[in-house]
Amino acid sequence: MLLERFEAKGLAHFSYLIGDGNEAAVIDPRRDAHVYIERAHRSGMGIRYVLETHRNEDYVIGSSELADSSGATVLHSGDDDLVYGYGEAIHDGEVLSVGRLRVEALHTPGHTLGHMSYLLHDPDGEPWILFTGDTLFAGDVGRTDFYGEDRLEEVTGLLYESLFHKILPLGDELMVCPAHGPGSVCGTAIAERVWTTIGLERKHNPKLQYTDRDAFVANVGAMLEYPPYFGMMETLNLKGAPVMGSVPAVPPLAPYEFAAEATGAQVVDTRAELGFGAAHVPGALSIWESSLPKFAGWFLTYDRPILVVGETNDVCGAVRHLMRMGYDNVAGFLAGGMLPWHTAGLASESIDMITVQDLCQRLDQDEEPWILDVRSTAEVERNRVPTAHHVHLTQLPERMDDILNGQRIYVFCGSGRRATVAASLMQREGYDKLTVVLGGLAAWSSVSCPLE
Repeated sequence: MLLERFEAKGLAHFSYLIGDGNEAAVIDPRRDAHVYIERAHRSGMGIRYVLETHRNEDYVIGSSELADSSGATVLHSGDDDLVYGYGEAIHDGEVLSVGRLRVEALHTPGHTLGHMSYLLHDPDGEPWILFTGDTLFAGDVGRTDFYGEDRLEEVTGLLYESLFHKILPLGDELMVCPAHGPGSVCGTAIAERVWTTIGLERKHNPKLQYTDRDAFVANVGAMLEYPPYFGMMETLNLKGAPVMGSVPAVPPLAPYEFAAEATGAQVVDTRAELGFGAAHVPGALSIWESSLPKFAGWFLTYDRPILVVGETNDVCGAVRHLMRMGYDNVAGFLAGGMLPWHTAGLASESIDMITVQDLCQRLDQDEEPWILDVRSTAEVERNRVPTAHHVHLTQLPERMDDILNGQRIYVFCGSGRRATVAASLMQREGYDKLTVVLGGLAAWSSVSCPLE
């Protein structure tokens, strides 16, 4: 038998490969889907089914890719009003065979109306694992706001019914395998339990302590931030994303080629904040590589090509992150990084940086620096810098007019990384007196301006 979980880091997306005998199935595959075929073949298995729990909002599902490469049958919810451009429908109660394993489809609406969970029975016919998609996570449940505020109460009520009347009655000993881990935008507080069970969630999941339906709806249903790229994910995951075959090869561009292409492109610099602050291509957006899945969808569009600047010539990780979010418009990268750019005599920009200790010292010397705090509202509520102006990073483009230009602005976050992203966005809009505060909240030590 085979059971393996695959994690797409950054997106905090979990997919699963199950198999027995010479047959296998994949639940919620990622777009770079060759990994499932390679792993199944090492165990002498061919992939028979691709099972989708729901139409995903936060990443491009790899069902079409995997079906094209393996010949597998793609199955998605037939208990939905969506019209898919690929695959076949599966309905509540249908059972599939994968070798000696049995997989039962359970309609569990709430996160989405057509959401399916899949109950895996072991070779002896005993219930073993529930693949819950985005219905139940470790320490959390799926968000219910995708249908708008007008339907929030209704959809959250459906999630309650799915959890308390369909999933929890399956038994405490059942393993739970969700589609996301901590950091996913599909939950609000997913726990770091690597593996979990219904019993653990019944006892430790804060959302499941609201056993009364009205209390659950009142305390769990909430309108959350909706990244702009979700709209493209909805489209691609309904009609079927273009088949890529593998992570696409992105051409290296010499400095003058890069500069010419950059005129009409979006330049993304994936280096660490210190390198970006020292010197970067004019107009570049700073997003360090591992956080591309978290922030690219807020600030990059699909209608213009993307160019990448990295520490080295290895930009495969950045391209892979972007591909998983449907950004197939990566047109090239700066060969050799910033050094060839400098030696070619091309202009660059920089952003001032100071340590948080220096900022605290200025406050203690009765200076009044204008501080922009780009942390989330939840972070600010836990520890507030009393003199700071708060604009969450993801809201910055639409609130840029709230920030006066012409004064020195000290951009602050938890460490300096998100502050660098914010400063790069502001610099592109003409803000020229920017200072990123390195060290962030963890190093705050002002006596005259203590954290609240």
